[in-house]
Amino acid sequence: MKGDRVEIVVDAGDTTRTYEVVATRAGRRVETVVRRGVVEVSEVTRRGSVVRTARFMANRVLALVEQPVPRQPLREDPET
Repeated sequence: MKGDRVEIVVDAGDTTRTYEVVATRAGRRVETVVRRGVVEVSEVTRRGSVVRTARFMANRVLALVEQPVPRQPLREDPET
């Protein structure tokens, strides 16, 4: 969903660096996969096409924070 984002905090030797991957348009989502020692964060369309990908060595990743957009509560039916 537009606005979903993932923050990745990476050890860069003497300091840390923070990267963000954000779902920039309606219908896109952010997916996170860890495989073969690599953390891969991708922005994906509704049909599953990858728009962009960020890859990090898993042993360098200090934190991976998924921050979904706050969803609107469902409206209650005033007649019930």
